Amino acid sequence: QLQSKILILTICAAGIGGTFQYGYNISIINAPTSYIQTFMNKTWLERTGVPLESNVILLLWSFTVSAYPLGGLTGAVVAGPMAIVLGRKMSLLLNNVFVIIAAILSGFSRMAKSFEMIMLSRFFTGMNAGVSMNIQPMYLAESAPKKLRGAVALTSASFTALGLVLGQVVGLRELLGGEESWPFLLASNVVPALIQLMALPWFPESPRYLLIDRGDKESCISALQKLRGNSDLSAELEEMLAEQAAVKGQRAKNPWELFQNPALRWQLMSIVVLSSAMQLCGNDSMYFYAAYVFQEAGIPQDKIPYVVIGTGSCELITSVTCNMIIDYAGRRPLLLGGYIFMAGWAIVFMVALSQQTQISWMPYLSMACIFAYILSFGIGPAGVTGVLPTEVFDQMSRPAAYMICGSLLWFNLFLVGTAFPFIVKSLAHFCYVPFLVVCICTALYVGFFLPETKGKSFLEISEEFKRRNFKAQTHGVFYKGPEEIKSTML
Repeated sequence: QLQSKILILTICAAGIGGTFQYGYNISIINAPTSYIQTFMNKTWLERTGVPLESNVILLLWSFTVSAYPLGGLTGAVVAGPMAIVLGRKMSLLLNNVFVIIAAILSGFSRMAKSFEMIMLSRFFTGMNAGVSMNIQPMYLAESAPKKLRGAVALTSASFTALGLVLGQVVGLRELLGGEESWPFLLASNVVPALIQLMALPWFPESPRYLLIDRGDKESCISALQKLRGNSDLSAELEEMLAEQAAVKGQRAKNPWELFQNPALRWQLMSIVVLSSAMQLCGNDSMYFYAAYVFQEAGIPQDKIPYVVIGTGSCELITSVTCNMIIDYAGRRPLLLGGYIFMAGWAIVFMVALSQQTQISWMPYLSMACIFAYILSFGIGPAGVTGVLPTEVFDQMSRPAAYMICGSLLWFNLFLVGTAFPFIVKSLAHFCYVPFLVVCICTALYVGFFLPETKGKSFLEISEEFKRRNFKAQTHGVFYKGPEEIKSTML
């Protein structure tokens, strides 16, 4: 009993300063948009005596918003080396330095009359999120017992969703979303960082890291005892020692070494497809649309923020549900179901948007679509995508795999954020066609090429992929059409 408590507390300590920050910082920037734009204009006027043109303000604002994914990309790239050199737990602790710098910058930006400080603070906030999005699932999946691995690593997605909802709540006008208090809203992300700095040091480092990377068997056993209590550790230790023997004499790999290694071809392809799809499936753009659709449905302007909280809560509820069922249902059905449903809802959503003005009940249908789309995303893709790199790569390739995954995630977030307004402009009601294509292609990939990893040890999963990588080669190196596809089918 006590041990499961320690595992739960470890999850909370890692999550509150980890992926929670990613969700929280994505949503707190929405409430003070107009105030910050006014502040930019006022500051510029005081400096030069000339007000800014509206398109310049928009440009400065898009710089501020895109500083976040750029920071995230930087964070994702440094996360790999950090996880190898400092260890998983130490990296998460040090990562809070970025948030503290960011909170100081944004908290004092109005006093200093500098909107550049806000941009810089968003960059540092992004760096923090980039590091934690990579290291937290790795730390938790390596610390969890095999039968709970999926559920434990998935808590990362639940913390992201929790951050989103809390960010929306704190950003309400009654709390910190008012005109006077926006610097405090932007600096409020220092609170979770301080909580993590106080809590996480009491919990053990990842046992796998201690044994396989550091070769420190004593520390590994004591970490396992803390996490598992008096239960019999011999089987788990044996499995880790087998994995240690399998990677003996290797050093941690770089991302480009993964691309060159034929033994990792399918693993790499799977995480590239899935982590790109996670941002390119249009879930975040649904939030962009939410306010507009709710307005059309006749919800009064001042009530919209409260309804938007409903969309965030949707993601939270499903990611918690997903946590409970992932180790029963398996990874594949959740991913497959999620993307198929999203494709279906995207079609309904586009039809509803195009009939918005003609048919009186259409706005309600598009409202239902937004909720359904976010629910479908939360039940599978949102959580499972983050668990896979831990499961399909061995200890030496894992940090590099997360670097690739994280870089793709942030690059695509940047891409969608920049391109979406233009997609809406040019495709109007059919702006979801690109996302629809992504959902269908991803569902096909998962259906045909992704093996199930539920309840298998890391070594078993590696073996399965090894068979698959070298099976394709027995048919000749060149692509010979259906033959090769047949050989990689499930």
